[in-house]
Amino acid sequence: MIRYEGFAKSYGRVLAVGGLDLEARAGETLALIGPNGSGKSTTLKAAVGLVRPTQGRVLVDGVDVMRGPEARAGLGYLPQRVSFPEGVTARAAMHFYARLRGTSPDDVERLLERVGLADAAGRVTDGFSGGMRHRLGLGIALLGRPRVLLLDEPSAALDPTGALLVRDLIGEIGAEGTTVLLCSHDLAEVSALADRVAIFASGRVSAWGTIAELEARAGARGLEAVYRRLAEGPAPVSGVRAA
Repeated sequence: MIRYEGFAKSYGRVLAVGGLDLEARAGETLALIGPNGSGKSTTLKAAVGLVRPTQGRVLVDGVDVMRGPEARAGLGYLPQRVSFPEGVTARAAMHFYARLRGTSPDDVERLLERVGLADAAGRVTDGFSGGMRHRLGLGIALLGRPRVLLLDEPSAALDPTGALLVRDLIGEIGAEGTTVLLCSHDLAEVSALADRVAIFASGRVSAWGTIAELEARAGARGLEAVYRRLAEGPAPVSGVRAA
């Protein structure tokens, strides 16, 4: 469904991501975990055309995403930081992005309800908490029923109630057949949602697989224990293929 082939991104002499071969299958939830600066967000941004590869390419259904907007039409993206123009209500923001994406206005009310903002739809987003803005961003990412959903820290700034709502929603979306590529520092969230996990270190994948496979490799139980062992384990290698 979405595949990185030899993907690399450098900023001058700084390597952000190097030699990445990674694939998320149709209907799978693949989680990217690792320390800040390890290349996870860059990997997501490349899929939506916000980052141009230095080498390699990113394919969705076999089509290079750098060919143009039509190659990215089936993607939904939630960035780490979400902001909206001053004086805009949640409903107006949703309708604006629905028009941009050519999505039916009927989707707006359904998605506001789904992300828990139906009662706040008429409020100006200036007064929203960080968590409410993030949930609105998730609703926008879901416009048009994307085939691939890219989520960068979807539980960031959320209180426990909001985090559980978003976790349940991501689980439902995956169960509906959407491919989800998820970056998260919340290992409990990853454990609950991910079919497979890729551990990033210094811009490369150091280990990947199902949690059971990673447990076997690390000789440890639970994702936290696995991460402690593998994230700081042997030096990551170039060209690791997670497929």
